[in-house]
Amino acid sequence: MPAALDGLLVLDFSTLLPGPLATLMLAEAGAEVVKIERPEVGDDMRHYPPQWGESGAPFSLLNRGKKSLAIDLKAADAVARLRPLIARADVLVEQFRPGVMTRLGLGYEACRAINPRLVYCSITGYGQSGENSGRAGHDLNYHAETGLLSLSHGSLDQPVVPPVLSADIAGGAYPAVINILMALRQRETTGEGAHLDVAMADGLFTLPFWALAEGQAAGNWPGNADSLLSGGTPRYRLYPTADGALLAVAAIEQKFWEAFCEAIGLEAELRDDRRNPEATTHRIGEIVGAQPAADWTELFDRVDCCCNLVRGLEEAQADPRFRARGLFSERLVNGAGQDMSALPLPIDPALRANRGEPASAPSLGADNALLDDPS
Repeated sequence: MPAALDGLLVLDFSTLLPGPLATLMLAEAGAEVVKIERPEVGDDMRHYPPQWGESGAPFSLLNRGKKSLAIDLKAADAVARLRPLIARADVLVEQFRPGVMTRLGLGYEACRAINPRLVYCSITGYGQSGENSGRAGHDLNYHAETGLLSLSHGSLDQPVVPPVLSADIAGGAYPAVINILMALRQRETTGEGAHLDVAMADGLFTLPFWALAEGQAAGNWPGNADSLLSGGTPRYRLYPTADGALLAVAAIEQKFWEAFCEAIGLEAELRDDRRNPEATTHRIGEIVGAQPAADWTELFDRVDCCCNLVRGLEEAQADPRFRARGLFSERLVNGAGQDMSALPLPIDPALRANRGEPASAPSLGADNALLDDPS
């Protein structure tokens, strides 16, 4: 079976995380992805620790299976050298601030004049228009500015930074892939490409849907850890065990809540958590805190009520239940012969490219011959 995107050519002008993750997913589905990088330096992510072979391990995870061109985009002949590739490309992904690609002679209108069928995807923090469009930012800034961080940031004396780069991934990379695929489908009908404006900050507003519903419909705007899905109910919280682990309780539905209460022996008068949620929370904390993690693991392996222990990432990766689904079966290799598990991606195996051998990230400029023979 051919992969879903076999035959598509993607030019990737992006760096760091959002664009490279988006083009990685396209590459895993069979597209030929050509990464455009600065001479001598390349993508900044090449130099992020830990080092793994000739590049940083994060770069290797995000750029496996791609090709690399090293070219100075400010050079007088850069556009002319890239023109044949642009002419036959299906998708272009860029991640500069608005206006940069235009100044380089590679903006959407210039590329559209070369290839009207090109799907051109621009990923930025705040979008191609508006007062914020030229502002710099990173994931934490977008979390803060969109109100998402206000829902769960820990205490003022111990504020908590989000553990994942959800603006880059859920607000940038994933919407980019979704919109690219829809634009390719639309192109089948119209014969025309499109300019896609993906703003990471905009994409974050989708995530707190329950808080938006509660605030707009009931006028009750959630604050820090006080709503249904951020720790504001006894049914959806983290409870410390006797030996310093954490029990993740997510028994939201009534049937799961009743099973949980029965399993831990919560007193009957506290099981209606609407009457005195603080008292219910306090008592559950006492019960969970009286026994070690191993006891709770054994119990909730038997009781189906959406409860489990918080695990370390290394332990989770080694779990045979995840490995049985093939999450870490694909290997990544480098020039020194070292290997590690490739980054798991949300792509069904039936849609993916079958390379027959472990993939690797490209050396900087390894495919510069494409500038002379783009076919």
